[in-house]
Amino acid sequence: MVMIGVDPHKRNHTAVAVNRCEEVLDSRLVRAGCRQVGELLAWADTLEDRQRTWAIESAGGLGYLLAQQLLAVGEHVVDVPAVLASRVRVLSSGTSNKNDPNDAFAVAVAALHAKQLVAVRVEDHATILRLLTRRHTQLAQTSNKAACRLHAVVCDLLPGGISKELVVTQAHQVLDSIEPTNQVIAERLRLARDLLADVERLEAQRRESKARIAAAVTASGTTLTEIFGIGAIVAATLIGQTGDPARFATADRFAAYNGTAPVERSSGGPERRVWRLSRRGNRTINHVIHIAAVTQIRHRHSAGRAFYDRKLAEGKTPKAALRALKRRISDIIYRHLVADAARIQH
Repeated sequence: MVMIGVDPHKRNHTAVAVNRCEEVLDSRLVRAGCRQVGELLAWADTLEDRQRTWAIESAGGLGYLLAQQLLAVGEHVVDVPAVLASRVRVLSSGTSNKNDPNDAFAVAVAALHAKQLVAVRVEDHATILRLLTRRHTQLAQTSNKAACRLHAVVCDLLPGGISKELVVTQAHQVLDSIEPTNQVIAERLRLARDLLADVERLEAQRRESKARIAAAVTASGTTLTEIFGIGAIVAATLIGQTGDPARFATADRFAAYNGTAPVERSSGGPERRVWRLSRRGNRTINHVIHIAAVTQIRHRHSAGRAFYDRKLAEGKTPKAALRALKRRISDIIYRHLVADAARIQH
């Protein structure tokens, strides 16, 4: 078996081939371009005729395109997290010195000994949902920044500015009521109108983005929207960030991945076991699960609110009860994801 570690970059990619004994067989530097896959395959064919696996660091980041191109020609590709390769580099040399050949070698060694690595898959509908939700989040952030800038400018035009949440129609009325008395105020007013136009444009794009996400979620055939508190955007985020649910053998592993499972912080024997809040895992999924939990708590008729009240009656603090509800929602989400995947396959 040959494991080929790849350290991808924007301008070039470094590949190092190792055998099971971690012996370097050969290395190759190729420029990122239309011939990158052909050059790598031609180089790999010169190695010993063995089964080969391509281990790409951050195959969802800089190595995304290369990983998908290798998949398209029938190669087996696995994704190696950057933190895993970094640990191998430090433990093997005692330092964290970086260069491309050493990084690629660390990626290959990490892939050789890792118990579980995610095999890169050909893009599917989950990728579409991930792209749409990422764009929606970026639009929301940009819109919020534009609104904050508008509030700051209006405060220089009116005492107290716009006191409530920004509404485009009301903001137009406020700006129309201002009479410029000098050139400075006139320029501030023009700037405020420009910022308001930016907010209006971004809000229109957000509405369009939301409609596209809703259509994509409907096309996916998911049942996640049947869970109380989960709408189209939350469902799209869950599907896009999770990918193939088969990579999580149990609901416990899915909970560990999204950070709703506690982590152990114990020392001194089994009688002193302590569990703490997890800050690990995919924080995007953790965030949308938090949104679903808060939504359920706000509605007294929901099953989540009944669960939350039961935990409070057991003596848990509100935060501990919320964390328990998030874990419960994580388990429900996992069952829906697995059931949806099984239904699609059949």
